[in-house]
Amino acid sequence: MTTIQIDHEEITMFRDMVLRFLEQEILPHYETWEHNHHTPREVWQTMGKAGMLLVDLPEEYGAAGASFDVCQMIQEEMCRLGLHGLATGYNIHANIVAPYILNIGNKQQQSRWLPPMVTGDVLTALAMTEPGAGSDVANMRTTAVKDGDHYVLNGSKTFITNGNMADMIIVCAKTDAKAGAKGISLFLVDTSLAGFATGKPIEKIGQHSSDTAELFFENMRLPSDALLGEEGKGFVYLMQELPRERLGCAVQAIGHAQGALDLTVDYVKQRKAFGQAVSQFQNTRFKLAECHTQLELCRAMLDQYMLKYKQDKMTVTDAAMLKLAATEMQLTMVNECLQLFGGYGYTHEYPISRFYRDARVQTIYAGSSEIMKEVIARGILGR
Repeated sequence: MTTIQIDHEEITMFRDMVLRFLEQEILPHYETWEHNHHTPREVWQTMGKAGMLLVDLPEEYGAAGASFDVCQMIQEEMCRLGLHGLATGYNIHANIVAPYILNIGNKQQQSRWLPPMVTGDVLTALAMTEPGAGSDVANMRTTAVKDGDHYVLNGSKTFITNGNMADMIIVCAKTDAKAGAKGISLFLVDTSLAGFATGKPIEKIGQHSSDTAELFFENMRLPSDALLGEEGKGFVYLMQELPRERLGCAVQAIGHAQGALDLTVDYVKQRKAFGQAVSQFQNTRFKLAECHTQLELCRAMLDQYMLKYKQDKMTVTDAAMLKLAATEMQLTMVNECLQLFGGYGYTHEYPISRFYRDARVQTIYAGSSEIMKEVIARGILGR
């Protein structure tokens, strides 16, 4: 059995840098971004200059060449500090789109897109979901029809993170409308090309500062070299890369739940009721004990599956179980934590309310809990 060691010194070094950056460059402005429902585009260049983007890519692309664990740690720390909206955009750009290009793209595509992604000069998105298809990727209606040395792209996508500001978007489209899942291909779409448009930003229950968009493609002519990988293998590529996306969701869930627990512990120690600290009531103590136990169970599961991922042994079923367990734990735990704040937890003044709002989407995107259960069941039953 292959043993993969985690470089704890490397993790500690990067974590110190990440925390300094977040505390100095992000936290002082984050409430304003949440209020405005917008994170300024230049924030991504600032993160690039700080060396926080695509950290686990090879150094030849200008990245740090750090370990996979560092990339996940950055997301976890963002969520622990209550920056879930930023973490979601980071996950798409650095933890999802970059591996697609690194693992599937050719040298020309890698050289064109990865270096400016590292610096933040190019911001990216992944466009799978459609208004009428949702999680049913095989029934998407966006088409890319070959026309000489171009593809003509038509269709729409929705709920796309980073969609309004993205400079390049990986778009899933049907190149063979009659072939079902086998007719899907992936394209690296330069959003400066004619025929691309976005709708007004989608306003959401939570993650207000996260850019979420509708996308429209009308007779958009893509050069043939925009095709990512082989034609017709898009669904295979999605299944290949989805485990990392779902692992990232689990990392965010655990970081976010830890942050909510930290806030709650501090609050119940200080808050007085009936002549004593709220932390002294048995109900409070038992609820915190339950939350801490469930969090640590999911953390152990995450550690196990992260090791399997690094050994290239993590299955689609593994990823579904991890996302299901971690995100459902996150929702339950943040709800319990908010309850311990009483009425104050329902106000914007206390950060726990944002933790509550931001967590809700975690059991929906990247495959809903219901889809995760179906994936797990197929893994058990063989169909």
